[in-house]
Amino acid sequence: MAAVDTARAHAQAVLRVRGLALAAAVLPAAVAVVLLAGRFTGRIGAPGAADAAGWDAVRWAVCAVAALTLLVAGLTARALHRAEPPRTPAVPLERAEAPELYRLIAELADRLDVPAPSAVALTPDCDSWLEDVPPVRRPGPPRPHPEPPAPVLVIGSPFLWWMRAGELRALLAPVVAGAAASADPEIAAARRFLRSLDACLDSGRGTSPGLGGGTLAAPPRPPRRGPAALADRIARRIARRLLGACRGHSAELERSVASWASEQARVVDYGLRIAAQEQVGLAYAGWDRLLTRVALPAWRLGRHPAHLNAGVVAALTELSRRDRLADGYGTRLGDRPACDLLEEPGAVDRAVSRLAAELFFGRPAAGAWHELEWADYPADVVDAGWRAGAAALQAPLDRLAPHSRPGAPTLTRLLVRLAEGDGERLAAALAAQVARTTAPAPLLEPDRTGRDLLVDHVTAMVCCAAVDTAGGAPGLDWLDGPVLLLGGVRRTDLAGPVAQAVEQGQDGPLRAWLDAADVRLEKPVRL
Repeated sequence: MAAVDTARAHAQAVLRVRGLALAAAVLPAAVAVVLLAGRFTGRIGAPGAADAAGWDAVRWAVCAVAALTLLVAGLTARALHRAEPPRTPAVPLERAEAPELYRLIAELADRLDVPAPSAVALTPDCDSWLEDVPPVRRPGPPRPHPEPPAPVLVIGSPFLWWMRAGELRALLAPVVAGAAASADPEIAAARRFLRSLDACLDSGRGTSPGLGGGTLAAPPRPPRRGPAALADRIARRIARRLLGACRGHSAELERSVASWASEQARVVDYGLRIAAQEQVGLAYAGWDRLLTRVALPAWRLGRHPAHLNAGVVAALTELSRRDRLADGYGTRLGDRPACDLLEEPGAVDRAVSRLAAELFFGRPAAGAWHELEWADYPADVVDAGWRAGAAALQAPLDRLAPHSRPGAPTLTRLLVRLAEGDGERLAAALAAQVARTTAPAPLLEPDRTGRDLLVDHVTAMVCCAAVDTAGGAPGLDWLDGPVLLLGGVRRTDLAGPVAQAVEQGQDGPLRAWLDAADVRLEKPVRL
């Protein structure tokens, strides 16, 4: 019970900060009331007394301070009341869509002796947590101790597809156990106060917390001017001070709540939870790689894969096949997957995949998303992406040509420019062009140099030529994304020769590779 008492103690400390702030707001008004009462009763600065003028000056000054303090307090209270704590983007999962999952969670809550979550939602992330639901504001006088609503259980969607049903139950036990803290009135009140302060500050920054600790752009707000803008700045400054006073207690509160939940969850599948934690790290690595290597090229072309969660299973299965350290993971695939707890896993996967595209990438350049099945990925993404990359390389090549004359899109022209040492100029021109025409995806990839971009575009042009003249084919690798197939075999030896040609101007190794693959250099690439 030590963790329980510690959590409540820190919650009480946060509420004391709130109480002190309220007391500081009403103290000048209370003093002003005393001075005014003393004036009318004749006990303080009575008319005709020798000190009446002095007390009148004090009364006016205190009343002015009280009025200003109450105005600031009212503006701050209004800002905190109106601020809406950000909600993590998630796909709500109704009970009819996953009755077995709801039953598993209810049985888990019953065994842990905690309130069952009020609802379940899925998020495209490798994490799970309880998200408190703001209480419904009803008309009439506020109740002194309203019962906080049960929180929503947010589950990372990759867990449902990669985890087995038993592993998911073990993994969710400490998360569901945290519902006991959400039901505690003092802890719930402290959290609501802290969320209001956070939301007040976020409304000024125009951002909200995103997945993995990042930020998501909030809907644009019309700029406020004049007194309204001044009032917002004052409210945010006070909220920042209050958050600073609560920061240590807030962190210790959540740490104690986590310890409390962990202690409660020890009675449920503790041994299986240790094994399930290993799957968490594997799922995170596979999900991150699938998004950056496989999904991102599709998103750039305005297409969103409809079944990302099924894709992460394929990616992790491929990893277990290749990696000796992961050999043991293949044997567990015979157990029942957690996604079987859903009535229609495909429909849920489609909704989560669409959310992932909007969350991690944003709006496509074409203005609307086009759904993509994995079977269509090689033609609609790999080949189309190579063609787009090769086409983007032609304008910088034309600018470097003698007299800036456009030329045919051939590998011969490209290799000549690289062999003559134009790699740096070509990379700079390409980087400037990409910066003007391509929207970055900062949540998924770091900044890339012009040389990195040139390597990618040269590779794309080589792959196009191999498809057009040497019988090559675009392919999908679950771990590496777009790949080139020659004779049905994936070619992994292209990166070295391309890098030498771009970085050192040595086109010999690349010409040898092209000659061995029977790629015709002089034939124009189909863009």
